[in-house]
Amino acid sequence: MCPAVGRDSLGRMTTHRAPKQSARHPGRPVERAVVAGLVLAVGAGLAWIGGMIYTIVGWSG
Repeated sequence: MCPAVGRDSLGRMTTHRAPKQSARHPGRPVERAVVAGLVLAVGAGLAWIGGMIYTIVGWSG
């Protein structure tokens, strides 16, 4: 009989908990890179919207 998926050799359920974040290291480098990318993406989106508004105002005036 094959063992159940997610159980170790003793038959207990295994746990896959993420390590707790320490107070000394509030943000990991990957998290900071993701946040920086999102901030840049929002800035680029706002600049694009501003450019579209500027273009439409220029056409109508």
